[in-house]
Amino acid sequence: MKIIDLIKKDVDRKHFSFEVLPPLKGTGTEKLFNTIDKLRDFEPLFINITTHHSEYTYKELDNGLLERQSVRRRPGTIAIAAAIQNKFDIPVQPHIICSGATIEDIEYELLDLQFLGISNLLLLRGDKAKDDKSFKATNGGHLHTTDLIKQVNKFNDGFFEDGTKIKCSGQKFDYGVACYPEKHEESPNIEMDLKYLKEKQDLGAEYAVTQLFYDNNKFFSFIKRAREMGITIPIIPGIKPFTKTSQLNIVPKTFHCDIPDELAREAIKCETDDEAKQLGIEWATSQCEELYKAGVHSVHFYTVSAVDSVRKIVNKLL
Repeated sequence: MKIIDLIKKDVDRKHFSFEVLPPLKGTGTEKLFNTIDKLRDFEPLFINITTHHSEYTYKELDNGLLERQSVRRRPGTIAIAAAIQNKFDIPVQPHIICSGATIEDIEYELLDLQFLGISNLLLLRGDKAKDDKSFKATNGGHLHTTDLIKQVNKFNDGFFEDGTKIKCSGQKFDYGVACYPEKHEESPNIEMDLKYLKEKQDLGAEYAVTQLFYDNNKFFSFIKRAREMGITIPIIPGIKPFTKTSQLNIVPKTFHCDIPDELAREAIKCETDDEAKQLGIEWATSQCEELYKAGVHSVHFYTVSAVDSVRKIVNKLL
């Protein structure tokens, strides 16, 4: 079933979805499946699976010099998506990203997904390499999400990127995109960020999922500006519970979002991670209650290092 249809279904109920990471290279699926087991009873609308095409590591050579190598630490996004869909019968939404992928790589990903009967995607540019000052397209790859969207649209129309007609076109893909209530780190201002979101909508994006945030006022302001610019697609808020005292400094740097003053003051009082975890549960629960009260129908949870917290939050909400 299309995710956009799930989002619009039973709008009087409180819905949620969540994101998971594929297992690290060389590890099994037990931990991942345990995560899903803890949350499946709440009937999530869908499960979102991240992808990480490559990271750079440095290997010391015999001559003492360092050689930069590209390494995939979390392979298997498409396989994991298929495994989850088959094992749990829950709609899945794998990430398809520009980062680390050529146009041909993406075509093969789309073909594999069609063979597996997976048609819901989240289309993203992906992160820049840690050592790069700005995002660099892979040789033969895309620089922007809009270019990726155009490739998927062309594939849906029955053509490969080089114009070759696909002899047996399968089920068409439906897709969402990401958005940023406090703007993308590389965007000069929120207006330009919204302009790109509008462009993604006009190209065919059916919904957007936000980067995590802790200040609902910033989300509400973002929604207001988006609607004023003609962005009409559903925008799903992304929530990640605060779980450790160290996140007071780490989260703003990593995700480029502000910690509200009230939350920061309470977090500073926490003497242990258990206290911080409880604070995170209380804050995220209040966030979600306010969002639902304001007319939001579905909340998306980022579960990494926060599965138990998410379970407690959803228990309080439903």
